[in-house]
Amino acid sequence: MQSSMMEKLSFLYKPYVLAVLTIGYIAGELGHYLIGVTSKATAIELDYGDQACQQNHTDFLRHELPAQCAEFIIEHECHQQHINGTVYCEWNYNGLGLEYQLLAGPSFIAVFTVMGVVLGVAADRYNRVRMLFVCTLVFAVAILLQGTVKEYWHLILLRMVMAAGEAGCNPLATGIMSDIFPESKRALVMAIFNWGIYGGYGIAFPVGRYITKLDIGGLGWRVCYYGTGVLALIMAVLTGTTLREPERQSIGEDAAGKAKINLVKVLLQPRVLLLVLAASIRHSGGMTFAYNADLYYNIYFPDVDLGWWLFAVTIGIGSIGVVVGGIVSDKVVAKMGIRSRVACLAISQLLATPFAFGSVYFEPLWAMITLGISYFFAEMWFGIVFAVLVEIVPLQVRSTTIGVFLFVMNNIGGNLPILVDPLAKAIGYRGSVMFFYAGFYGISTVLFFITMFFMDGPKPEETAATIGHDPTSHANHVEMGHENNTFQPDDYLPSPHANGHTPNGHRNIVSVRPSESSRL
Repeated sequence: MQSSMMEKLSFLYKPYVLAVLTIGYIAGELGHYLIGVTSKATAIELDYGDQACQQNHTDFLRHELPAQCAEFIIEHECHQQHINGTVYCEWNYNGLGLEYQLLAGPSFIAVFTVMGVVLGVAADRYNRVRMLFVCTLVFAVAILLQGTVKEYWHLILLRMVMAAGEAGCNPLATGIMSDIFPESKRALVMAIFNWGIYGGYGIAFPVGRYITKLDIGGLGWRVCYYGTGVLALIMAVLTGTTLREPERQSIGEDAAGKAKINLVKVLLQPRVLLLVLAASIRHSGGMTFAYNADLYYNIYFPDVDLGWWLFAVTIGIGSIGVVVGGIVSDKVVAKMGIRSRVACLAISQLLATPFAFGSVYFEPLWAMITLGISYFFAEMWFGIVFAVLVEIVPLQVRSTTIGVFLFVMNNIGGNLPILVDPLAKAIGYRGSVMFFYAGFYGISTVLFFITMFFMDGPKPEETAATIGHDPTSHANHVEMGHENNTFQPDDYLPSPHANGHTPNGHRNIVSVRPSESSRL
């Protein structure tokens, strides 16, 4: 009876796996981005970063002030600003400065990118579910302990530990999902999972802003980290106790080849190099907005609370964009090949670019409207990129390639936003954000468009004549898939009967074992 019930519920396992992996990723990214929202409160308590004159009284609007607080660079002048005896400026830590930049960017990125490669290599050789359990447990404990810190260097160290654990999430989870979901759903699944980056970032706005203000138990910002750490711990337990390691499947262009793979040749393919360059530029644009959104809107609109707006746009509209992008890519890929996925990337970023400019040009209302439209198209990109990547690289080096891909993408995308500050000194903060945010969206559009021409297009229909003389034989019943002979090494010599060519010159798609080719 119990066995029969389990069989009836087995159809829920795949969406359950996706849910566990995605929520765990969201928890990790929430821990990653919380510092950008809680930094001012954290800096005041831990004494780090810059101090500046800031508006402290929300009852006053910008146009009501005789002078803007940011104009004063001397502390005693800052304290002298008042309206009818009510001081509206304060001199305090603003959460910015070199210490914040090190905390938010390099300390995390340095460990995250290196460990991503290491764990990607390990994922091709060891049990991925067990490794993911350990990784999730590591970053969960690190996030939890961030709520207990007493010194700035404690926070730096724990963010490095958190990065080491979170680095395994993408390569490990991507490998697991690509082995249990069919090609027809792969882009949507990857999009939903990788949306965890933006989900965690979006949730950080209300969590970091409003829970900190509630000052629950007098703990202030620390409650944000305690809650996030507990959620991550729960997902670690579910990962380790309820998920099982799937059989490794050959997919996409690797579906028929078992030859030894040269990793360097795979990574140096023009299409892989172009894809990682385009993705790095696009990621840099997204990270520029992620690192500067809260600061930008607080500087230009200090009397307007946009926390819930940013949450709604990121979570609501961004979610719709992720799903639509995955569905569109999955629907057209069967007809147009992998090239169609890259076409979706180029078109979506092209549509997002002008609205991204609007989100940092207009006043709050229209800034949020254009940001929403931009997010709808812009957030289609991440899942599709990895759906393309897993389909153009061989099984043997899939997780390793993802790790290297993330290493390059995160180093470029995570570090280029540092240039926002020097450019801002030359052309202004708004212009600098426009260039690195919306401008990089536009550049990535061009690069994705070029990359599209290096991908395989639609495959010609195979006929019984091209497959063999006996269309009813078991050996000739093949699954229509992607041709996968791209990565055969120079010393691989196929047998005369397995050269993949038929007398009429067509390439045959080699039959694979049912356990490798079945897509449920």
